[in-house]
This record gives sequence, C-alpha cells and structure tokens, in this order.
Amino acid sequence: MSGAVPRPAGKSAVIFIFITVLVDTIGFGIIIPVVPALIMELTGEGLSRAALYGGWLWFAYALVQFFAAPVLGNLSDRVGRRPVILFALAALGIDYMVMGFSRTLTWLFVGRAIAGLAGASFTPAYAYLADVSAPEKRAQNFGLVGAAFGMGFIIGPAIGGLLGELGHRVPFFFAAGLALVNLTFGFFVLPESLPRESRRPFEIRRANPVGTLVQIRKYPAVLGILGAIFLWQLAHQSFPSTWSYYTMLKFGWSEAIVGASLATVGVVMAISQGLLTRVLVPKLHERRAAVIGLATGAVAYLSYALATRGWMMFALLGAWLMAALVYPSMNALMSQQVPANAQGELQGAVTGLYSLAAIIGPPVMTQLFGYFSDAGAPVHFPGAAFLFAAVLVVCALGVFLRAISARAHAPAA
Repeated sequence: MSGAVPRPAGKSAVIFIFITVLVDTIGFGIIIPVVPALIMELTGEGLSRAALYGGWLWFAYALVQFFAAPVLGNLSDRVGRRPVILFALAALGIDYMVMGFSRTLTWLFVGRAIAGLAGASFTPAYAYLADVSAPEKRAQNFGLVGAAFGMGFIIGPAIGGLLGELGHRVPFFFAAGLALVNLTFGFFVLPESLPRESRRPFEIRRANPVGTLVQIRKYPAVLGILGAIFLWQLAHQSFPSTWSYYTMLKFGWSEAIVGASLATVGVVMAISQGLLTRVLVPKLHERRAAVIGLATGAVAYLSYALATRGWMMFALLGAWLMAALVYPSMNALMSQQVPANAQGELQGAVTGLYSLAAIIGPPVMTQLFGYFSDAGAPVHFPGAAFLFAAVLVVCALGVFLRAISARAHAPAA
C-alpha cells in the first residue's frame, strides 16, 4: 500500500467504495421494475413496442460504458481517483433526475447515456481499492465490493417495485437522492489515494476498449473459453432486458411483483457466489462445475420460455444456485493457462466481452420479444428471447467442451 495513504484512511476509504458500489447498484435495480411503464407513458405504445425501445436504452447505456470505462480509468491515473469517482457520482444523480423529469423518449436516451458514463465509475473505484489495500488484503476488499453488487441487486428492485406503486417516476427521484447524498458524503470524507509522483500522462491510445481483446490472442488456450463466456453472457442479456416486459404481459405481474422476483434473483446469486462456489467448485472441480452450470442454465431459459404460471418463474429462479457457478469456474480455468504477469490483461478481455454482450444482447432480445408478442406476429410466443437464450447456452456448452478438450492436449502457459 502506498505510504501516502495511512491505514485509518484506507479503512474508511474501503467502506466508502463499498457504499458507493452498493448505492450505484441499488439505484440501477430500483428503476428496472418501472422503466416499462415510463416508456409506455412517453410513447403511448403497449408492452411489446415498449420492450423494443427498452432494448435500445440498454444498448445506449452499454455502448457509452464500453468506451467510457478505459477513458475514466486512464484519466484517474493522470488526475487521481477522487475527482473521477466524484464526477461519476454526480453524473449518476443527474442521470436519474433527467429520466425522472423526461417528457420525451429522447430524454430517456440522454439519461441512459449519462448513466453509462457514470457506470464506468467502477473502473476508478477498483483502482482506488488497489491503491489503499495491502497486497494480502486486495482479494478480501474486492470480495467486499462483490458483495455490495449482490446486496444492491437484492435491495434495489424490491424498493423500486414498492415505490413504483406510488408512481413510476418516484423511484428515479429516490435513486437520484441516493446518488447525490453519496456524492456529498464522498466530497467530505474521501481522501485521494494516488500520490502525485505515481501519476502518469493521459494517453488516448492506451484508453482503448479493444486493445485487451486483441492482446489476449497471445494465449490461444483461453480463446475457446472466452468464446463460451461471451455466448453465456449474451444469453444472460435476455434476463434484465425482457424479464419485466415478459412477466407483465404473460402473467399480469405488477411492478411490485417484478421487483420481488428480481430481489429473489439477487438472494439466489448471493447464496451461490458467496457460499456454494466455495463449497461445490473444489469438490466438483472447475470443468465439471462449469458443465453442470451451463446445462442447468439452458434448462432454466427453456423453462422460462415455456412457463404457463407466474409461480413457475419464481420456482425456476432456484436454478441459478447452480448456473451461477459458470463464470467463476471458467475464469479459474482460464487463469490457470495465463502467466501471473498477464492476469490483469485476461480480466480486461473478459470485461470487454461482457461489455460487447451488453451492447449486442438487449436490442436482439427485446426485438425477439416485441416481434413474437405483437398481435400481428405469425406465431404468438412471448418467450422467444428465452428460447434463443437457451440455444446460445447450448452452443456455449459445445464451445466450452471443445476448448477443454483442446486444452487437455496443450501445455500450460
């Protein structure tokens, strides 16, 4: 840890970063249950058409985040972590205010673009943790931030669903208040973590979101697993982008029930990643855990598409106890094939693929839902996006098994 940051300041800073990620995730989850109603109000369209607009809103968010994350990360190396983090928090508060006051669909897109910029704050936030954490504490502190993600996704949708009963703009203003309170808190308590002598000039050529994806070609043993991860994440985009529209249309769910279902997802994921991963992966080993997780995920997506009662959707969420093992298992397998001085490069490639999936997936999934749920569709099948997700996961399983087979005959890096 840098001597410029004393241990007490480091501890308080870790707590602040935890709160920042928690508040950001709560704010993100709060608005999910009410976005469909707001789009329908602004466009006068039904759920099928609203889902199409919703997909492009997700696209705008992910696209801006994809390009903004490396820029903010490199900028924080030049001016310090504190100003970049505070800027992102301010942008987040502005985003929710813009969306809450929006009177046209255009302003929703403006708000989502601002949110993508603010969502890139996770890059300097993790850099801040690395600055203030001793080497032996970094994994523990990163795990704490991971827990904040899970907690935020439990709390946020539940609050959003309840506040949505008071009006579908109320959750946006509540989320804006959370972000601005956190900004004020950080302004007074967050010290700078990067000493001036450790800073470097900003170079736009290094702030390149594609660079790490290109560099990972040096390690061909991991390319197949990366392909499987990309297909898995692309399938997962069916969940946040169409879940609200699908359950409201097919089962008549209210915003409160949608929020409760998403909170249930958060609980299941927290149990799986916080407990089962530590217990099951060592016993099953990474390859078997990933295969079981992929197979379970394919069955879950297919079952969502074919479900006939709302309670089935809740029951099927339990499948994520096993499906959530996919990412940590695959990540561990890849890390075994990459030398120690390229682990960061590997994680950069994984993050880049996740961002690409978040750019491509929502428009595709919402287009499928919108087309097959429309009254004029040749076949009325609102679950088309989940069926497509199941096909993607089956493909991911095939790619993964092929990659593992090739890896077994290749020397370790």
